[in-house]
Amino acid sequence: MNIFRSLIGKVWQDPNAAEVVKISTGQLYLVRPGNIRSSRECIYNDAMATIRRVPTVEHNFQLVVTKVYDEGDQELLEDEDETDEERTFLISEELEFRTSYTDDEPSFIWRDLNGDIDESFEFVATGTNEPTKAFFETCMYRAMFERKYKRSADQTKDSDLDEFIWHPPAAKPKSVSKRKASRIEAAASPSQSAPDAPPTAPPVPISHPPAPSTYLPSNAEVLVQNEALLFLWDATKAEFIEQGVVMAVIVRRTNELFNYALVAHDGTRMLLAHHVSSDMNPRWAHRMSTFTWNTYGSDRTGSSWCLQFASEAEYAEMSEALKRCIYETLHQTPWGKLKEDEQRYVMSSTEDVVMKDVQDEDEEDEEDEVLDELEVDKESDEEDDEVQEDEEGLPPLLRGERNSQLTVGYKGDRSYVVRGNNIGVFNHSNDASIKYYATISKIATPKGKEFKPQNVMLHDQDTKMVLMNPGDPNSLYSMDIERGKVVEEWKVHEDIPVLNIAPDNKFAPMTREQTIVGTSGNALFRIDPRISGDKLVDSQYKQYVSKNKFSGVTTTKDGKLAVASEKGDIRLFDSIGKNAKTALPPLGDPILGIDVTADGRYVVATTKTYLLLIDTLIGGGRYAGQLGFDRSFPVDAKPIPRRLQLRPEHVAYMGELSFSPARFNQGEGQEENAIVTSTGQFVIAWDFGKVKKGLVDRYEIKKYEDHVVQDNFKFGDDKEIIVALDNNVLAVNKNKLRKPTRYSLAGNTTSRSGIVNAPF
Repeated sequence: MNIFRSLIGKVWQDPNAAEVVKISTGQLYLVRPGNIRSSRECIYNDAMATIRRVPTVEHNFQLVVTKVYDEGDQELLEDEDETDEERTFLISEELEFRTSYTDDEPSFIWRDLNGDIDESFEFVATGTNEPTKAFFETCMYRAMFERKYKRSADQTKDSDLDEFIWHPPAAKPKSVSKRKASRIEAAASPSQSAPDAPPTAPPVPISHPPAPSTYLPSNAEVLVQNEALLFLWDATKAEFIEQGVVMAVIVRRTNELFNYALVAHDGTRMLLAHHVSSDMNPRWAHRMSTFTWNTYGSDRTGSSWCLQFASEAEYAEMSEALKRCIYETLHQTPWGKLKEDEQRYVMSSTEDVVMKDVQDEDEEDEEDEVLDELEVDKESDEEDDEVQEDEEGLPPLLRGERNSQLTVGYKGDRSYVVRGNNIGVFNHSNDASIKYYATISKIATPKGKEFKPQNVMLHDQDTKMVLMNPGDPNSLYSMDIERGKVVEEWKVHEDIPVLNIAPDNKFAPMTREQTIVGTSGNALFRIDPRISGDKLVDSQYKQYVSKNKFSGVTTTKDGKLAVASEKGDIRLFDSIGKNAKTALPPLGDPILGIDVTADGRYVVATTKTYLLLIDTLIGGGRYAGQLGFDRSFPVDAKPIPRRLQLRPEHVAYMGELSFSPARFNQGEGQEENAIVTSTGQFVIAWDFGKVKKGLVDRYEIKKYEDHVVQDNFKFGDDKEIIVALDNNVLAVNKNKLRKPTRYSLAGNTTSRSGIVNAPF
């Protein structure tokens, strides 16, 4: 390797040289050894590979593979909204970088840290000679050295780089990966630091932890305990900091049936004791054998914790126990009462999808974080198109109220915001802005009794709005939008309250369709305002004996229905008046809102701390290929629900979660490609295409100075999001949302640590 020393010196010692070395021709492949159908997928047929400095982080380098376009293709690229023209990888030991040959051409191989354990990327360097190959390899090892030891590699000898040459792992028990075992061992015993390595805090020695009863109250029953590494998120450094090896214990108060706590002690003292509940924002990562969660202080600011277990068996034991405890806490009923297939369904909802190691991803994003920070001032000059509604500028009748609901028009390019017993009307302009148009003031019944609408829905080609009056749940009110006045009261039924409403089908508000769908706490029915007397259609009415506590209803373009409940279950109907074709068991968390794609393929349900995405396609059995709206899922083949949740380390900046009802973008003839929701001061959007590929933690965020009440896409537009804040209404382009970083989430941060929410 010394033959390259003079050449390396020319590029390595120049801090202004962004690129260290480049190979201009090649192909990039994704290799999946375990996938028979697509074991080798070509990502870029024509590409170049570059080792590039991270300009904002000293001693850090990236391996960048860029797609190369033929002349003329670049012009087409500029017309695309989104492209995948570059893959970036932070150079570190975790990549397990090595060289090989493919069809007599030199190739470079590294792990896909975002894939399964055996998946990798391969860059075939076509036409590259041996010296260039060796030079590129040497630069990779030097980059690894600098990242690990935080110092220049200029004085290194060849032998100093030998440790970065990857060797196939020796045979080992399947349950313990090399990386997991080494991290646990390193924390459990004094490590052998490499020469000149940066000093690290010594780990807490713990060989045989004493029985946890030494540190727990006498009324605490131990359910399960295992050793683990404990980490705490440092907000200022934007990384998890290791706290040492601990004994992680799940305990139950013997005098309270469904009161559980997660406890950790290091053999000398208790480090934490956190109440087990879904508010923990629990997140399981099977590949890393980790469990991550949030806790909140008295001011509702968050902390993020992580436990990493040494083996898959210990991880599985702890995770299954935690899931059972969370379920029992929510339902106040024993786990054993669930049927076996329902237990599998609940457990599958928390199965992790392929994810990057938290630290790796944050380090890759550091350049973006700094850019975000530099653009803060720029943002102030490039505000979203918004309508300011501060108290001083409001009419007297609106002062003291806050925006409470948002509904976006289908045909008239208008949005409506409920504020007390008034409704603000806003125009969508051609330049993607939103402007205040008028106020429909003092909403009142036809008899003149004012009320604050609890829920509103556009109707009859956006000429009418159906209002729910919390003071009269057995009636609905029809408002003529052009006149700005409630013109009709629809008495639904004397004994049946209307708690939720939805259009007859997803696009019915664009038509003259008059009927709508309603639910009470335990009934589903159709409402027809044209019939005399009570407006409930007797022939299309289905009541359940049990108290289901229905909390939301939504319809597909064909009028099929998904109904959610406060218990957390979801029912799928092909029509009203019949039994549900599919009844998905509750996970436990109350469902606050529900939406469905136009074709009925996907349902998204909103809980306080996560979204639940369900693919209704039946994958096996007699009715394979049909949807759960039309046929029942086989008992042993229920769908696997996927959680869309925020990473606990992001929540540590944001504070306690409380999601608003999530919505797909929608438009006739358009395929849904995004999901939008909000919590606190944040608008959050998921790329639905990535979600369907399993990348459930790829979301973008925008923070506002005020609380976000509700948000939704403009009809027929997958980019423009209408946002209602407590006192503002605005339109924001989805492209203005950013990856969550410490700058985009919180700006200046302070580190928080210590024991919080200790239940004992």
